[in-house]
Amino acid sequence: MNGTSIDIRRRNFLKASAAVGGGLILGFYVPSRGAEIAAAQVPPPAVEPNAWIRIDSNGNITILVAKAEMGQGVYTSMPMLIAEELEVNWDKIRVAPAPAAPVYKHTVFGVQVTGGSTSVSSSWDQLRTVGATMREMLILTAAKQWGVAPETCQAKMGLVKHSASSREADYGSLAEQAAKMSVPQNVTLKDPKDFKIIGKAVPRLDTPEKIDGSGLFGLDVRILDMLIAVVARSPVFGGTVKSIKDDQAKKIPGVKIVAQVPTGIVVAADDFWSAKQGRDALEIVWEEGEGAQLSTEALREQYAELAKAPGAVAHKEGDAGQALSGAAKQLEGVYEVPYLAHACMEPLNCVVDLREDRCEIWTGTQFQGGDQNAAAAVAGLQPEQVKINTMLLGGGFGRRANPHSDFVVEAVQVAKALKKPVKVIWTREDDMRGGYYRPLWYSKLAAGLDEEGKPVAWTHRIVGQSIIAGTAFEEAMIQNGIDGASVEGAADLPYAIPNLLVDLHSPKNLVPVQWWRSVGHSHTGFVVESFIDELAAAAGKDPYEFRRNLLAAHPRHLGVLELVAKQAGWGQAPPAGRSRGLSVHASFGSWVAQVAEVSVDKNGQISVHRVVCAVDCGRVVNPDTVKAQMESGIIFGLSAALFGEITLKGGRVEQSNFHDYPVVRLDESPEVDVHIVPSSERPTGVGEPGTPPIAAAVANAVFAATGARVRRLPMTADRVKEAMKAM
Repeated sequence: MNGTSIDIRRRNFLKASAAVGGGLILGFYVPSRGAEIAAAQVPPPAVEPNAWIRIDSNGNITILVAKAEMGQGVYTSMPMLIAEELEVNWDKIRVAPAPAAPVYKHTVFGVQVTGGSTSVSSSWDQLRTVGATMREMLILTAAKQWGVAPETCQAKMGLVKHSASSREADYGSLAEQAAKMSVPQNVTLKDPKDFKIIGKAVPRLDTPEKIDGSGLFGLDVRILDMLIAVVARSPVFGGTVKSIKDDQAKKIPGVKIVAQVPTGIVVAADDFWSAKQGRDALEIVWEEGEGAQLSTEALREQYAELAKAPGAVAHKEGDAGQALSGAAKQLEGVYEVPYLAHACMEPLNCVVDLREDRCEIWTGTQFQGGDQNAAAAVAGLQPEQVKINTMLLGGGFGRRANPHSDFVVEAVQVAKALKKPVKVIWTREDDMRGGYYRPLWYSKLAAGLDEEGKPVAWTHRIVGQSIIAGTAFEEAMIQNGIDGASVEGAADLPYAIPNLLVDLHSPKNLVPVQWWRSVGHSHTGFVVESFIDELAAAAGKDPYEFRRNLLAAHPRHLGVLELVAKQAGWGQAPPAGRSRGLSVHASFGSWVAQVAEVSVDKNGQISVHRVVCAVDCGRVVNPDTVKAQMESGIIFGLSAALFGEITLKGGRVEQSNFHDYPVVRLDESPEVDVHIVPSSERPTGVGEPGTPPIAAAVANAVFAATGARVRRLPMTADRVKEAMKAM
């Protein structure tokens, strides 16, 4: 494979918007208010060659990262892409968050956002070209100074060298003049065989600041004259304030302002506890509206009724109905998954300093571009008058990429009402009950096997809310009544089944929903891989061999399937008292297979002891990051599989904190063994693909242990016992 030539004009990513500086040079934004924050930012270096790279006189290099760092490692993987082509020592690299600006928009989505497990894949060419461009500018600068041909110079380890004359210059000494040069129109990227950084396990750049406490999350931000506010929101979705008495709230020491905003009643104080006590003292009568009628059981009944009739066709091959009626053996199954909260460790928060001619925001956000536009609309400003400081995120999982920018919009509304700089904080209970969940899903499946146990028909009817309907993405992403995010992982079934039908109902209600880690794959991964396991059992076939025979046309599915089976010892007896379950699923351009090793006690309690995972995500930038993300996705998915459930009664969310919405804790965590398939293909996603397979792998292991199928999540002990009784 030869080096790749990239046309800068075509990619156009080095053009900085006039709104943030113009031309090649783009100054890094330092907040204008708040000594605490300004002091904590990386100090401005001497030279800022372009929108992505800053080089000081000592040759230290700061790379601005436009993606949000929420634990997934972009503050390391993004700099690795640039550093590889720039030819520098890794220990010279520093990292800082990029401001919100058009130059940093996502190369695919067209807006500055972190999501869809696309950070590396969307930046693969872009940031490597950034590094290669700066490398060429430094070489051209040195060659001009020395009066030699550029092709006789070489960049290596932070130096430009001219071997014939034994001259060399470090990047720091060249940067100022390089910044004045015209940007080269074409650069050549490295041949992957020459990579020195990409593909290596390098230390994460954000680890030290998270260990010593110097890294700033949204909750850490304080600016001058800031009040801290909490909002009393309707306990029922869609509810509004009918009446309020606030005299007792105003008596709480420290409470400064009580005001009404579109989302409810805000109480602002000198500190969080005073604000919360003030809110607790409010006497609010809510006009609850039709949202008060919502309940989980009523929704389940509604969805089951909808599933009796055909929906909008998402995928059709052959004649599934006819093939099913003529099958030697027929199977049916109903699968259900609940609403799920994102349950980020750091609850939502946002600091806003709103002035007549500008607005400055500090928050942990995945959606800088959308939030900037939404904040500007509320503030009555132009987007370029809104400056967003992206802080470290204490978890995102999609919640901080809200398509309506809900928590940012609310904070700007609060600042507008208070006419003071403000930090709006959501408590854990606010966050858990505040909406925007992974939807509740109901799946009705049927399949037919021939006399040899081969599947001849498969139907899958899906019922659940669209996360795209009502957003700015609806026109582009909903086609012929199908929200692609609702059926992904089901409409693109990889198994060789000749007659297929997947259809969809998208009912509407007042429960706010949005993407949750792995989006539609979070439910289809569980449903499809559980039901295919049911087919294997009905056919009397080994689950691994059954899948393997049906995936002959999908080599990358087969690659992870075969690797995970080998590493898990599939076909060999598991340790005494344990059983194994298998699952394989493709999402976000990557392929993941998992084997879960579990035990089930007499009371139906599941213990997951070990998970073996194989992943094919194309060329790997940092293998440590890939392994960490697989581990993270497995634990996240396992929490949902065993515990996660948001339920509604009387229109109210019943869960409030980790005591009734538990996550997997350290003593419940399995041993996780991750194996990466070597690949020279383009990089694909790793942040989300580890989540979809785990629930099915566990459920299939429970079947292997007990003979019982658990088709409704979470797999509580009661539901396992219920399934065992139904055998």
